[in-house]
Amino acid sequence: MSQEFRNLDMTMMFAIHDALRRELERIARVTARVEEDPRRVLGTAVGWELFKKFLTIHHTSEDVTVWPVMQQALAGRPDELALLEAMEAEHAVIDPLLAEIDAALADRESGLERLGGLTDTLHARVGGHLDHEERDALKLMDLTMSQEQWAVFSTEQRTRVGDDSRRYLPWLLDDLPADKLARVIGKLPEQLRTAYETEWRAAYEALDIWGAKTGSAAG
Repeated sequence: MSQEFRNLDMTMMFAIHDALRRELERIARVTARVEEDPRRVLGTAVGWELFKKFLTIHHTSEDVTVWPVMQQALAGRPDELALLEAMEAEHAVIDPLLAEIDAALADRESGLERLGGLTDTLHARVGGHLDHEERDALKLMDLTMSQEQWAVFSTEQRTRVGDDSRRYLPWLLDDLPADKLARVIGKLPEQLRTAYETEWRAAYEALDIWGAKTGSAAG
C-alpha cells in the first residue's frame, strides 16, 4: 500500500504487517491440507508459536505506547478518537481467538471440525485489521505523533522481543522481495545486520518453522 508519510518512518511497521500477512497465508495452507491432521502440523510448528508471539508483541506495544499518546493528543476530536477505539477493539478480539485455536489444536474429539473455521476467522480478523490500520490509522499516527514518541514505540517492541531478536529478525525478513529486503536491512544497525547475515538467517532457516523440508505448506 503506497502512502507518503511526512514525519514518521513506517518502514518497519510495513515490514511487520507484511510478515504477519505471510504467516496468515501459511497457516491457511497448513489447515487446508488433507493428507495429515492439521492439528498436529500446526500444533507442533515453530511457525505457529512465532506468529502468536510476534503478533502479540506488536499489538501490545501499540496498545501501550501508541493509542494512549494519540488519544491524549486528539482529545475533543470524536471522529479520530472513534478510529482509535476501533483499533483497540480489533486488537481485543485477537488474543481470545488465538486461545480458541490452541484449544482446538488440543481437542482430540471435535477440534478438527472447529479448526478451519477458527483459522479462517483469524485470517479475516487480523488481515482486516492490518488493512484498516494501513488505510486510516498510519496516516493519523504520522500527523499526531512526534518522532520521539514513535521511537518509544520502536523501543517497546525491541524490549518485548528481547533475546528472541535472533529469531525475530530473520522471521521479519523471511521471503521479502529483494527491494523491500534491501530497504529494511538498510535501516538496521551494523551489528544487527552482521548478526543476521552471518549467523541468524542460517539458524532460522534450519528451524524449518512450517516443516517445509518435509513437504508442508510453507511458501
